[in-house]
Amino acid sequence: TGGARRRSAASAATTATVVRVFVLGIDPGLTRCGYCCIEVRGRTTRPVALGVLRTPASDAVPVRLAALAADVRALVAEQRPSVVVIERVLFQVNVRTAMAVGQASGIVMAEAVAGGADVVEYSPNQVKEAVTGWGAAPKAQVQAMVQTLLGLDRVPEPADAADAAAVALCHAAMAPVTDRRAAAEDGPAEAGLVRNRVRLGAAPAPAATPRRAPT
Repeated sequence: TGGARRRSAASAATTATVVRVFVLGIDPGLTRCGYCCIEVRGRTTRPVALGVLRTPASDAVPVRLAALAADVRALVAEQRPSVVVIERVLFQVNVRTAMAVGQASGIVMAEAVAGGADVVEYSPNQVKEAVTGWGAAPKAQVQAMVQTLLGLDRVPEPADAADAAAVALCHAAMAPVTDRRAAAEDGPAEAGLVRNRVRLGAAPAPAATPRRAPT
């Protein structure tokens, strides 16, 4: 009986390591909102969907936000990601652009949580570091690495879609690192829970947006 239990536990652990995780990267914007959904299975990543959501600049801001919300809602429902990853904008010279990006980010966060996904944010430097190994890498280098890592025939276009792909790849690279650190800090008793949580696409604790508890 004891041997059977051990074999069952080993089988369960093996099954957990090959669970497919869908990560949806978002480069937020009101005029152009880049997105890229990747499938992560162990060390392998595969592109599933990539593109840009657009809203007409001629429309009123509330109308554009409503349109973006509907598009993001449909995207999350179609791709069913475990986690939605957003590039955090830390500084913008253009105040109007900064406000639009902030509004778009809020829309994405709300629709992601409503769709059952966790939300994680990474800074541009974190994304560049994870994808290229250099936090100050130029955009062309990031795009070239995205093409290589996803096995694409050419650099993704437009640039907003490539940026979203980089954000998704950043999470795929960063989550296992966070997993190992958390496991080392929590000790053997908690390590299994932490590994499972990260594998299913949950956010590292400092960067995650918590879900609202059901009422």
